[in-house]
Amino acid sequence: MNTSPHLFDPQAVPVFVVNAASGREAADSKRALLEAALAAAGRNAELLFAAPADLQRVSREAAATALARRAALVAVGGDGTINAVAQAAHAEGCTFGVVAQGTFNYFARTHHLPSDPAQAVALLFQTTPTPVQVATVNDRVFLVNASLGLYPQLLEDREAFKARFGRSRVVAFASAVSTLLREHRQLRLRIERRAGAREMRTATLFVGNNRLQLEQVGLPEAPTLEQGRIAAVMLKPIGTFSLLRLLLSGAFGTLGEADTVESFDFERIVVTPRLNYGSRRVKVAFDGEVDWMRWPLEFKVSPQPLYLLKPR
Repeated sequence: MNTSPHLFDPQAVPVFVVNAASGREAADSKRALLEAALAAAGRNAELLFAAPADLQRVSREAAATALARRAALVAVGGDGTINAVAQAAHAEGCTFGVVAQGTFNYFARTHHLPSDPAQAVALLFQTTPTPVQVATVNDRVFLVNASLGLYPQLLEDREAFKARFGRSRVVAFASAVSTLLREHRQLRLRIERRAGAREMRTATLFVGNNRLQLEQVGLPEAPTLEQGRIAAVMLKPIGTFSLLRLLLSGAFGTLGEADTVESFDFERIVVTPRLNYGSRRVKVAFDGEVDWMRWPLEFKVSPQPLYLLKPR
């Protein structure tokens, strides 16, 4: 991985992209928090608030501005917001910073970024760009994971639960149980990798690019991540109660011991779903967000790193 950072001026005014999904009152609260943190650090920044529908467009425009200034582009929000802003920073090649405000914050925690917003803002002005690995599916960046099948449904149901009951890990777990209790279709997939091609049936295909997340559920591929590898996890066809046992295994960090779970690490695979006649798109989740993509799906480690402001 290239360790020579591109042009970056630590004195340039950074551009912050803030998720304004919670409404005007929450946005005002976030603005006050960020301005207080910037004042404490003795620095200025340009703050851009974006509704979810405008997040990608605002991120692209902000990335172009940051690159022209030789400044950092900073994401303020959860993993989905961080993904959208990182996509723009990676495409432009500009420095990337994070002020994490999500439920799990896997990306921030993996790179030892503070959970306290004031500390996270202060750290932005005390670090230099460090290259970190990103992965892509059909050239779309993901920092934590990408998946198809059951996992995107889990994410959609989790968002519905959050809207009703609030944001917490307990709510996320309850949502997962509710999803698993319903009937699920099995995916028919053709998976091509360097070792050859195979056909298989599975409830979900999960591709991880985050060592911390894989360590927490107990998968043996975790140490290979950030070393030019990412990991695939698949479930053999099983029933509802077996799925619930797997959920508990993941919660207790023993998922890798389950004989109904198959996992392997790789640099690149091509996945072709066997869908209904005429269907050319499949639902895919990226770092907590869900979208439709045309298949086949190419998962790989990007040859271009993301330059992240993080402690060395």
